[in-house]
This record gives sequence, structure tokens and C-alpha cells, in this order.
Amino acid sequence: MRQDPHGRGIQPERHGLDLLIPDDFAALLRDRPADRLLSPAYPRHGTTGAEWLEVLPAIVAKSMRRWDLMLDGSSSTPVRTGQTALVLDVLTQSGAPAILKISWPFVEAAFEHLALREWDGRGMVRLEAAEPKDYALLLERLDADRELSAMGILESCEVIGTLIRTLDRPAHARFESLVERSVRWEDEMKAANPRVPRRLIAQARSHMTDLIADLTSGSADGGRLIDTDLHDRNVLAPLDSGRGDWLAIDPQAAAGEPAFAVAPMMWNRFSETTRAHSPRAHVRMRAGIISDAAGLDEDRVRAWTFVRLVLNAIDVAHEGDNETLTRSIALAKMFDQ
Repeated sequence: MRQDPHGRGIQPERHGLDLLIPDDFAALLRDRPADRLLSPAYPRHGTTGAEWLEVLPAIVAKSMRRWDLMLDGSSSTPVRTGQTALVLDVLTQSGAPAILKISWPFVEAAFEHLALREWDGRGMVRLEAAEPKDYALLLERLDADRELSAMGILESCEVIGTLIRTLDRPAHARFESLVERSVRWEDEMKAANPRVPRRLIAQARSHMTDLIADLTSGSADGGRLIDTDLHDRNVLAPLDSGRGDWLAIDPQAAAGEPAFAVAPMMWNRFSETTRAHSPRAHVRMRAGIISDAAGLDEDRVRAWTFVRLVLNAIDVAHEGDNETLTRSIALAKMFDQ
């Protein structure tokens, strides 16, 4: 890597970009199969983790050139990773701080740039530019050291509820709907691993049938743009105080009803649930606080949360993730009505 002569940052040399990919991130992605939900209609469909890691340095180099970016040499952590994305602290040509995010291709990531454009920075990180075929996004820089999860759980729930209300808007037809997804979920429930209690699966199918019927009949509005992965580890404080107190990041968008978006705050910070005098009362209080702040029907919030927890259990049972399976089943029982 070489230093920018104007002191703005560090320009990675093309052949040194593999050094930006942390070993633990590469290990996490290397054996990941291609997302089976990505059809040939999507850009870069069917890319395995190993295939993506091979081309990732070239995608980084191309993105840096396309948007005239440099690594921010003053950042304490210029390279970060999540479960599916490489995130770089960069500087634009004008010296403004920004984020370069490059995701492994999966179905929710294929629509992230579209959802960010719809939200246009309201309650959500602002999209500056996108190259969909590379799953590359240029985003405004937020304060990575000020995460909502550092706040008390009840305050976090208030903020999440407020963000759900702020993010609520009509969804474009291009976003997959909960009604469409329910067909796949029905198949998954029918083929569920026997480690997931049959009673919970039967109850989840019953709830889902009723919830989807309300959406298809119009008695509940299922045409709203929602972030299905909204939780307090995906909420950061902005660097610009004029942007408000908190902004969401890493959205996974769908067309549905906002009540569906509450569930991630139930399975996050699970250790606090287990330490509560009554874990059932604790998680239901979380749901109630979010429902009140967002203006949602709490019965629908609880029903969707139960369905999502059972679906999580079905997913991880096939993957052999015993810890998440146990947690999902325990939480589902707390929302079993």
C-alpha cells in the first residue's frame, strides 16, 4: 500500500488487496454454498463463498477506482467484517469519510441498494452510490463506536420502535412479499427436522395461515417496506448530529407489515433474557415497548415473532447449530399463546 501524497488516506496497491480480507472472515465464507434463492435473474447468481473470496480483491480494487476512494489511514479499524460483508472505512476524493461495503451475493443483499434508495437516509444509513452487479455500496460513515446495543435493553427497544415507525413507507413491487415467502415457509415447516417440537410447528403454521390471510384480504396492510433484520447491533449513531440520534444499517428488505420486523430484538441479547426473574415476561415486555413506540398491534407482533422463531429453529436444526436451536425453541415457547 502507498500513502496518498495529499495526506487523505492510503491507496491499496492492486496486488495487496488480499491483505484486507481478515483470515477469520475468509474462514467463515470459504465453505458457504451459493444462496439457493438467487435465481439466474440476479447479478452474480449462485456464487459460493470460495468463488467470491477469489474475486473479492478485484471487486475492492474496481470499487476503489470507480468512486476514487482511499482507505482512511486515520481510522482505528479501517477494515471490518460481518457475517456476509467486507466493510472498509474510506475517504472520498473530497476527503469526506465514507464506507465501502461489499457483500457476498445472497438474496436480501441483491435488494439492499433499492431499499436504501427508497428510505433515502430517513432513519437509515444514506446510500451514496451502488454497483449492484458487484454487490458494492458506497455509504455514509456512521460512528461505529456508538452502537445502540450499548444502551439499556428497554431504551434500545424504544429506539427500535421509533425506527420502525420512521422506516414505514409503501413498498415497491420489486421487493419480495411476506405472502410470497409464506409459500416457501409452508414447505419448510412440512419438511422440518424432528428436533423441532411438532406442537410448535403446528402452532406456527396455524398462526402463519391466519396472518397471511389477513394480508391477502387487506384487513392488515402487507404492502409496507420493512427491514427484517432490525436490531440494536444494526443501529449506530451518526457522525453528523443533524442526522438525528440513531440510524439503522445493513437492512434486509421485504414487503410486508411492520409487525414482522420486531422479532430480531427478541433473540438478540439473550443472556439478559435468561437473567431476568421471568424470561417470558421480559421478552414480552420488549415486544410491548417496541409495539407501543411503533404504533403496532401487539397481538400481531407476538404472532409474527412466534412464527419467525419457529422458522429460525427449523433452519438451524438442519445446519446442526445446537446453541441457536435451543435458544430459538426456548424463545418460541415464551411467545406460544
